[in-house]
Amino acid sequence: MPHFNNLPENEKQELHENLSNLAKKFGGQNFFLNFLEDIRATKPHPLISAYCDFKSEFADIYWEKVIFKDKLELLQKLRLSESERDNLLPEPNEKGYKKALNLVKTLRPIVFEIEIEGRDDIEKIEPFIVINDNKTKLNPIFDAIFFLSLDNVKRILNYKPRKDS
Repeated sequence: MPHFNNLPENEKQELHENLSNLAKKFGGQNFFLNFLEDIRATKPHPLISAYCDFKSEFADIYWEKVIFKDKLELLQKLRLSESERDNLLPEPNEKGYKKALNLVKTLRPIVFEIEIEGRDDIEKIEPFIVINDNKTKLNPIFDAIFFLSLDNVKRILNYKPRKDS
């Protein structure tokens, strides 16, 4: 995901609303941020859990397929350069394209189910937004949950739309 400040206003507003709605389901921003702190504090990264789950006092996350460390490392590398090319995938002629495409094909079918403490409904998050065969973006909610710094998540949650003069 591109840096939040570089997004167009409509995308900032949409991301703010989606993330704020998720935070409300946790009982507010503080509970949501505490949940994200639990994720950040877990070593090794929770996505490579052999049990395909992450459990905290605020919520539990489940998924169906084991994610190996090499896939996680590649995803972390690709997400850093996504904003430069507006695409998670490198150009087809670039080195690493095939590995990136295989990563997307491997992780795309995985749905992450978040069971929030005290709620009966389940939030489902997919890791990618596939636009076409050659263009894929990291789902910004997935990115916020597993990768973004807490400062950036706070910036998104506290976003106030600009007033037109």
